Order: sequence, then structure tokens, then C-alpha cells
Amino acid sequence: MSYRVPQPVPQVILDDVRGAQKMLSGVSRVTPMEGSRHLSALTGSPVRFKCENLQRTGSFKLRGAYVRIAGLRPEQRAAGVVAASAGNHAQGVALASSLLGVRSTVFMPVGAPLPKVAATQEYGAEVRLHGQVVDETLAAAQEYADRTGAVFIHPFDHRDIIAGQGTVGLEILEQCPEVRTILVGVGGGGLAAGIAVAVKALRPDVRVVGVQAAGAAAYPPSLKAGHPVSVDNPVTMADGIKVGRPGDVPFHIIAELLDEVRTVSEDALSSALLLCLERAKLVVEPAGCSPVAALLSEPELYGGGPVVAVLSGGNIDPLLLQRILRHGMAAAGRYLSLRLRVADRPGALAGLLGVLSTVDANVLDVSHVRTDPRLGLTEVEVELHLETKGPEHCTEVARSLHGAGYTVIGG
Repeated sequence: MSYRVPQPVPQVILDDVRGAQKMLSGVSRVTPMEGSRHLSALTGSPVRFKCENLQRTGSFKLRGAYVRIAGLRPEQRAAGVVAASAGNHAQGVALASSLLGVRSTVFMPVGAPLPKVAATQEYGAEVRLHGQVVDETLAAAQEYADRTGAVFIHPFDHRDIIAGQGTVGLEILEQCPEVRTILVGVGGGGLAAGIAVAVKALRPDVRVVGVQAAGAAAYPPSLKAGHPVSVDNPVTMADGIKVGRPGDVPFHIIAELLDEVRTVSEDALSSALLLCLERAKLVVEPAGCSPVAALLSEPELYGGGPVVAVLSGGNIDPLLLQRILRHGMAAAGRYLSLRLRVADRPGALAGLLGVLSTVDANVLDVSHVRTDPRLGLTEVEVELHLETKGPEHCTEVARSLHGAGYTVIGG
């Protein structure tokens, strides 16, 4: 369905995107497109990944940042630029500024992952750590801009940013002219708006669907209200689309041009990340996996022809990746945690492990609790972490334990 609002759509047009494409020639990569046999079988339509996780700096953000900074007047360039970001936009601004010979300062939250901080510095920016959340970091960057005259480079709420991101849409049409549906993650909305401008101008028949994390979905209530609405305390592992309020400029484009905005769960995001890693051999961050999560969640909605899922970025902290992979394995039924009570006597644990071996469940970790006041005098609580083969295998494990006389008291 299309959402219509009475406000005029800002003037970001196909010519702007085509101009951005010329400007980015030799700067950004024309990222590859890879097929997914698993998702194609699941949906009944050919599914391809647009791999912006393989873009320079690891995400699409370089495109818009370069176009925005390249469009500055000489006196603005001389004043330098400033940005606020937890990762992808920071790196895009840093590299774009270095390529254009412009001084850049990037504010990042105090808790920003060290690999992202280091990468931003290596791309040439001066990094300043400020605030515990992005809103505090953003305020610090805006104060710096007001005080020094540096130009603030917004991550999504500017027409040049949107034009630059729209070059992804032009590449999709060139690489997959038969495309029928494009799925793209939505945070502030710059990438989705840019793709929609380019694609709808050339192929109005192509369905463009935005995807948000359910815990940070500001667009559905905003579209319903007809204006940007803030979502308090957005919560999601997908920090790249963890935005509490749509941008004013992209909002009106999305309201006019996007066919739909859907939401996905955290379980779906982690399962999508695991699928990209295992099946496609691609490292993709949670925000970049959101289109894949939509395909996994409701594959029946995408059976009308070739589908392109935009993998918007691949910058993920290794520690977070480790946690998400475990979460994804649990969501896929391949990682099972159990707590149960057994008799506190020699051989009891061996008997329990023997039952698990008969159903081929791989034990990853075992821990004992003997001091819980809820335990009987001759009881011990055992916590098990198991590697399993899927939901049916999890059911088989539980059935075997029950059959052997064990009572599972929690996971």
C-alpha cells in the first residue's frame, strides 16, 4: 500500500541520483550481487543480495557522505565537517573527508566498539568520545558545529545524502533489471528514500519494502500519523537502524514512494545473520540483515518475482557477533539450554550425559549448583548447554529426558 501525506515531497529527483552516481565514479564500489538458493527455495522466487557490506568502509554510508561533502562551498570545506555516529556514518564521513581533503571531526559514544573507533581514526577523522547514547553524542557534535563553524553532516536528513544513497537503487536496476521487489532496512530513512526515488522514477512497477526492527520501529506510527513521530527508548541489536525518529526529508519521500514498511523480531534478525554467515559466507551486521529477516519471517509475501535484499553493512564488533551467533543458534533450535535436578550421588551426572548421547546432543557446557535453598538435601541442579540440530531435535532431547525420569525445570 502507499502512504500519502498532504505535505509536498522534498525535491530529490532522479537527476539528483544520476548526478551523484557520476560524482561517485571511482570513489564508491559497484558492489556485487549474490544469489541465495536457500531463500529462493523458501520464497519461490529468485532472491539476490545487494552486498553493500562489501562497500568501502563496510557500508553504503560512504555514498551519501561523499556527495554531501563534495557539494560544500570552498569556504565550508575550509571550516571542516563534523558528524556524530556509533559506527558506519562515522567511517563514511571520515573516508569521504580524507578523499576530498577536508578536515573531519567525528563524535562517537563513549561505549562505541573499539574496532569502529579505530577504523574511523584510520580513515583520517579526529575522534572525540562523548555521551553514553547517540542523542548525547549528536548534541555534542551540533554544539561543536555551532561553536567552530564546521559543517554538520547529518547521517540521513539531507537531500544530498539521500541522492548519494539512491545510487544503490540505480545499481540494482542495472544488475537485476527483472527485479520485482526490493527489501531495504530503514532507520532514519536515507537509504530507503534514495532507493525509492531512483527505482520508482524508472520502474514504478517495482515494489520497494522497508524493514525495521520491531523494538525501534518509528516509521509505522509516523506513517499512520502523517508526520514523524518519536519512539521512546528504541531497543534492538540492530544499532544501524536504531533510530528513534524518522528524518524529515526522507520521511516525506518514504510516505509518498515506499509500498510498505514491515517489522522484524530480534530472533529473526539473529537467524538472518546466522544464515548470511553460514549459507552466503557473508559477514553482515544486524541492521544489514533486516531484509533477510523479513524474508525468513514471511517468505510467502515475496513470491511474485525476483527479490533483491539490500545488505546495507557489515561492520560488527566481534564480541557482539559472538553473542548474536549464539542467540541465532538458539532461535534456530540449534542451541538448547536446560536446567534440571538430579540425585547428588556418584554416577548421576554420567547417567544424564548417557541419555543425551543416545539422542546425539552435543554437550557444550555443564555446571552444578548445590547451594540453592530450594534444593533438597540429596539434590543437585545441573545446567546444560547443548548443540542441537534444529527444533525437532530439541523436542527429541526433551522427550528422551522425560522418558528417563528427568524433570526439566527451566532453560
